[in-house]
Amino acid sequence: MSQSLSKVNVHIVFSTKYIQNLISDAIRNKLHAYLIGIIANLGSFSHELYANPDHLHILCTLPRTLTSADLVSKIKSSSSKWLKLNGVNEFGWQDGYAIFSVSASKIETVKSYILNQPEHHKKVSFRDEVRLFLKEYGIEYDEKYVWD
Repeated sequence: MSQSLSKVNVHIVFSTKYIQNLISDAIRNKLHAYLIGIIANLGSFSHELYANPDHLHILCTLPRTLTSADLVSKIKSSSSKWLKLNGVNEFGWQDGYAIFSVSASKIETVKSYILNQPEHHKKVSFRDEVRLFLKEYGIEYDEKYVWD
């Protein structure tokens, strides 16, 4: 094959530093638009995203030319700078992240899950949400290194 082709869908989750409520309702829509632009400029397609006050969910494609670590790093650094420029002075993302593969047949399910975040988090905390993802995907982890 003379051309390299791929379509890998990923669900990315990471929190604000120390899981602080730093993303307000007032800035959420502007942040969403900015994130979609960042992701597009990286050669990715955003299926859906939602910025909770203390964490972010992104469902997008993994660009063929970037590693998952590079994609997340570029999203975090650009959006962190943007948030600081837009009045969230003490903003920072956590050091780590979680990223999960999503089959094409599950895109709509994950999109709905992301759009339902406000309702979901009335019942389940962010920490418990991450623990459930890690269990579902069979990822071993040490609790003391997951949060920062």
